[in-house]
Amino acid sequence: MFSCCLRLRCAVLTGEWIDENGLTWLHSAPRIKLFPETDRRDPYPLSWEEQEALFAELPDYLRDMCLFKANTGCRESEVCNLKWSYEVDYPLLKTSVFVIPRHLVKNRRDRLVILNRVSREVIDSQRGKHEEYVFTFEGKPVKRIYNRKWRMAREKAGLPQVRVHDLKHTFGRRLRAADVPEEDRRDLLGHKSGKSMTTHYSAPEIAKLLAYANRVCGDECHKSDTIVFLEKKAAKNRGG
Repeated sequence: MFSCCLRLRCAVLTGEWIDENGLTWLHSAPRIKLFPETDRRDPYPLSWEEQEALFAELPDYLRDMCLFKANTGCRESEVCNLKWSYEVDYPLLKTSVFVIPRHLVKNRRDRLVILNRVSREVIDSQRGKHEEYVFTFEGKPVKRIYNRKWRMAREKAGLPQVRVHDLKHTFGRRLRAADVPEEDRRDLLGHKSGKSMTTHYSAPEIAKLLAYANRVCGDECHKSDTIVFLEKKAAKNRGG
């Protein structure tokens, strides 16, 4: 009896519910009832005008990160932890992609990041700033996009309801509006698909995804001052 009580006391202290024989009290875990979420906020994809207004209020380093996010669908943690070592060149396509390791990805699968024209300009503007991380501020990697300056910018832009994650929804909505097939949207957004590893993408598949991603760069009517700024900065870096 003393042994049984001792085991029970140890089990309670350790959080392991076992009997006096060291076996679990239940053969299988019961199903947990999930209550409906009634206060969950709907996604808020940005219009081109709202994007321009918000990005105009952001400091340069956050503007670059948000522009990259809105053109790749990456999560905040993926953008903040993006490293140059994740970049993979595709010389035949005259481009490169980023493959984010699975331990940094929500679904625990390697994340393929396709660089369209705009996100490519952002990446090129970051080269040489830091040896390891892509996005930095004053020589240090940026830990979060959602900070005081982000909150101030969205208030000034009249968009207090916009969250950082809405930039991912913005990319997804624009892909759908551009008639990108659902399977390819999932690949571009980093959602689970039938492919087991992103490193198994062939050059033709990369080329197809790149063509789809470029559909959301915006035409001349939708080109924001931010994009124009990046193009001028890239031209200046090239000596143009």
